[in-house]
Amino acid sequence: MATTPVRFELNTLSVPSRALAGNPLGDPATRDLPILVPAVLDRDTPLPVLFLLAGYTGTGAMLLADDRWQEGLRQRLERLAAAGKIGPMIVALPDCFTRYGGSQYRNSLATGRYEDYLWQDLLPSLKQRFPVGRVGVAGKSSGGYGALVQAMRHPELISAVASHSGDLYFDYGYLLSFPKVVRALRKHGGVAGFLAHFDAAPKKYADDLIETMEILAMAACYSPDASSPHGFALPFDLETGEVDPSVWARWLALDPVRMLDDPKHVEALRAMRLVHVECGTRDEYYLDLGARIFTARLRTLGIAHHHEEFDDSHMSINYRYDVSLPLLYAALV
Repeated sequence: MATTPVRFELNTLSVPSRALAGNPLGDPATRDLPILVPAVLDRDTPLPVLFLLAGYTGTGAMLLADDRWQEGLRQRLERLAAAGKIGPMIVALPDCFTRYGGSQYRNSLATGRYEDYLWQDLLPSLKQRFPVGRVGVAGKSSGGYGALVQAMRHPELISAVASHSGDLYFDYGYLLSFPKVVRALRKHGGVAGFLAHFDAAPKKYADDLIETMEILAMAACYSPDASSPHGFALPFDLETGEVDPSVWARWLALDPVRMLDDPKHVEALRAMRLVHVECGTRDEYYLDLGARIFTARLRTLGIAHHHEEFDDSHMSINYRYDVSLPLLYAALV
C-alpha cells in the first residue's frame, strides 16, 4: 500500500458516443466524463481504474460536490491517500442521466444503450489517454445496482465491485410503490399527462412526483415495449392497479437476486477479486433486506464477498466510501 500522499487532479473528457447517438429520448449523445487522476502520473505504469456510478437522478459530476459538512470525492480520495489507505488510481464519473432521471446503466430500446456507452465509448476513451490497469465498478442506490449488474455481465472487463444500498430484491424495493404510482398517473390522466405535469412543476423532487417518475424510469429500463406509446410497458394495469404478471416477470428477471439463477452470472461474481455489498439498517426502500437476501445467496453459492450493515438510512451516506474505496484499491492493484 502506498504511503506517499497523492494529489488528485480533475480532468474532463468530452466523449461523443456512438452508443447514445439517436437515442429514443433525444438525450445528449456527447457528454462530459469527469475523471480524477493523480497529479503525478507515470504513463508507463498501469493504474487501477474505478467507474463510480451515481444514483437515480444523479450524474458523475455531482459526486465531486462538497459543502461545509460533507467533503467531495476529490477531498475524500486525497484524505484516504494521505492516511495510506489508497494509492494512485483513476476514478471515472460517468453521466448516464436520461429524460426520466436515470438509465440503470442498462441498454434499453426505450432509453438508449447506456451499458454500451460505459464499455464501448468511455473505457476505450480512457485507455487512449491514461495507463489503465484493472477496472473496478462501484456505486450507490441505482449506481450500486448498475455496479453489480455490470460485474455480472462483464467479468472480462471488471475485476472488483462494490454496491452501496443497491437496488436488490425488487419485491420490496419497487413493488410497494406501485399503488401510489397508479393513483398519481390516474390523477394526471396517464403517463403523458403526468410527464407534462412533471415538466411544468417548479419542485420536481417533491415526493409524489419523484416516486412516480422513478417507476416510469424503471419501466423504461426494465420493460421496454416498442408497441407502447411511450416505448415501455407499465408493470400494472392503470385502470385497476393490478400487477401485470408478464411485465413484472420481466422486471424480476433483471433483479440481481434472480440473476444469480444464471450460472454465467454466478461464475462472473466468483471471478471478482472483490464483491462488497452493504446497506443501512434503516433504508427507506428495505434494501438492507435485499442485501441480506442477495448475500445469503452468495454464501450458498460459495462466492467470496464482504457484507456490511450500518445504522443509517438511504440518504447522505457518501461517508461509506471510506469503507469501499480502500477495499477496491487493494483488490485492483
